[in-house]
Amino acid sequence: IYTTRVEGAEVMDHPADVGVVIEGVVVLEDLASVSLAIALLLGLIYAFNLSYPPKFRYTFEVIQKLFLDLDANKLSHKVQALKTKLFSELESG
Repeated sequence: IYTTRVEGAEVMDHPADVGVVIEGVVVLEDLASVSLAIALLLGLIYAFNLSYPPKFRYTFEVIQKLFLDLDANKLSHKVQALKTKLFSELESG
């Protein structure tokens, strides 16, 4: 996911452009927000059965399986442990 800002823009200003790059190719651009770009990127990864970037594997798995409930019955051990911890915090809090 990339964002561009106009020169002189403040940190909290909306980006001039938001897009998605897969394997060095811009596949989506002029998106309305970073959150939309994340949702669309996850959809592309899921639809085309792409591998997650190794560095962000668990981040993407949490978003896909816990937040979006896609293939939620197949969790890695790390994500299952996080899910258990999150739900135990919700029940006790």
